[in-house]
Amino acid sequence: MRSKQKALLALEDGKIFEGRSFGFLGEKAGEVVFNTSMTGYQEILTDPSYKGQIVVMTYPLIGNYGINQEDIESQDPKVEGFIIRENSLIFSNWRGINSLSDYLIRNHIMGVEGMDTRAITKHIRLVGAMKAVLSTKDLDRDRLIEKAKTSPSLIGRDLVKEVTCSHPYSWTMGNDPQFSCTHMTSSRFKVVALDYGVKLNILRALHDWNCDVTVLPASSRVETVLSYHPDGILLSNGPGDPEGVPYAIETIRQLIGKKPIFGICLGHQLLGLALGGRTFKLKFGHRGANQPVKDLKTGKVMITSQNHGFCVDPHSLNPSEVELTQINLNDQTLEGMRHKRFPIVSVQYHPEASPGPHDTQHLFGEFVKMMEQNSNA
Repeated sequence: MRSKQKALLALEDGKIFEGRSFGFLGEKAGEVVFNTSMTGYQEILTDPSYKGQIVVMTYPLIGNYGINQEDIESQDPKVEGFIIRENSLIFSNWRGINSLSDYLIRNHIMGVEGMDTRAITKHIRLVGAMKAVLSTKDLDRDRLIEKAKTSPSLIGRDLVKEVTCSHPYSWTMGNDPQFSCTHMTSSRFKVVALDYGVKLNILRALHDWNCDVTVLPASSRVETVLSYHPDGILLSNGPGDPEGVPYAIETIRQLIGKKPIFGICLGHQLLGLALGGRTFKLKFGHRGANQPVKDLKTGKVMITSQNHGFCVDPHSLNPSEVELTQINLNDQTLEGMRHKRFPIVSVQYHPEASPGPHDTQHLFGEFVKMMEQNSNA
């Protein structure tokens, strides 16, 4: 076994945390954030929405079920770094093929254990998410703090271009029975998914609802999107500041009223901007599998899986055009909206919820219903 090396996390405000490496050795800069999920570290590692971020897991023991070939949200990890309290030296799961440590090393992802993850989380909650540097090669504390201060900010930065697909492709499923269609509808609808960093389980969910899915790059123009003659358009999740992706906002603005639209996470934020609203950065974001969201029409409270650092300002939206449908019960931020004239809905959380609660998977069925109604209009 490779000997573990000392690692330092330096925050731009001067805070330093010490640990030891169990992943790839090197140095990475990013925004340090925390995730409160107890399971699902493989999905977190491969979620493109984490591009540009160093993720701290609040649950102390990570790695106990290893890594498998099924529970991925993209083809390889997207996080800049991964910090945990304790790495499980032994993994046990019938699907597990290798350890978390081996997976991080093979994919050149820095992994650090032994840090006081509770102290990091409490600090972020107090002062907010911030720029940081994680390093095993440079252990000079003052120099690392300066590197953190001068590292690129996520504000206004286009991270979508780093995770979107380069060419259009059709999403096809394998023969794995766990992905068999369980929500078969009488019609089969064509969906174009605009890839801002799409999670694979969103594509699996659309397939599960009997949709033919074509995935297009984030930079696709409205003419290209409509040339596929879709019944509906999916605006995917993705990383970073929505205002850093002006080309996507303009394309969405031109698509409004032409086809049913369903926005998820970053797609929700981009849609809010396209509708004339504003977005703002949350202090430390929502990242975890237990965020309570209230439906304003029914009063029902759902537990949701979330991963975002920006939010749509509900006061910036035109109330004669946009209906606010859901709010976060922790901080009252906007979690869902619906257009009053066009078949357009969006949510800030992840209804595909892999891993996580299944309370909101019915939203894909509502998207299918919108496409059915629009095709019959």
